[in-house]
Amino acid sequence: MWVEKILGDFGDKRRWREYKNRVKALPPGYRAAAEAVERYLMYAGALTRGDALVSMYEDLADLFERGAADGTPVRAIVGGDPVEFAEDFLRNYSDAQWINKERQRLNAAIEEAEREGGGSNGGGRP
Repeated sequence: MWVEKILGDFGDKRRWREYKNRVKALPPGYRAAAEAVERYLMYAGALTRGDALVSMYEDLADLFERGAADGTPVRAIVGGDPVEFAEDFLRNYSDAQWINKERQRLNAAIEEAEREGGGSNGGGRP
């Protein structure tokens, strides 16, 4: 639909708003931690698919909601190194990162260059 091309997927926008409301409903410490991880993932993640991005954040909300419900301390959720936690969390969604598209593009370009005569001895080296 042309409207979605201009405005984006309405389902993803609805899911994003729901995610934000879920985080707002967390107890203060859990909310602050979830928002901090969200901010880091937004900068470090560079996901290209909206559905993957929203799924990642929904999973983050699930994690902090469960922790809050169980009384699990924030530090027990994110561990001793919050950056390591966020990086590990992000790895579960790496197939949607923009860098993967660039990796595929680089591999395809090198394969094409090889087919065009850049193979053995094509560059004048023994």
